[in-house]
Amino acid sequence: MTHEERIDQAARLFKVLGNSLRIHILFYLRKHGESPVSAIVDHLGVSQPVISKQLSILKKYDFVQKRKAGTFVYYSINDQDIVQIIDAMTEHLDHLDRLQ
Repeated sequence: MTHEERIDQAARLFKVLGNSLRIHILFYLRKHGESPVSAIVDHLGVSQPVISKQLSILKKYDFVQKRKAGTFVYYSINDQDIVQIIDAMTEHLDHLDRLQ
C-alpha cells in the first residue's frame, strides 16, 4: 500500500468515527464487552434498525466483530488496537476537561 493509499484509508476510518452514535456504541462495548444488539438498543434508547445499521458500518471497517448464537447476534470490539483507540480518546477527553 502506498503512502497516499494509507492516508486515504486513515481518512475513511476517521470518517467512521465521525458519527456520535457509533462512538456511543464503541464506548458501550468497551465498558460492557460482548453484548447482544438488544442490550445496546436498550442502553442507547435508539431503535434496533438504526443500531443495526451503525453496527454494520463498524463491522465493515473492522471496528467490531459479530457472533450469532441462535436468534441472538452479539457484538464486541474487534481487537486490542480498537480498544487502545477508544482508551486514547477517553484520555484525551479527560485531558480537555482538566484544561477547562
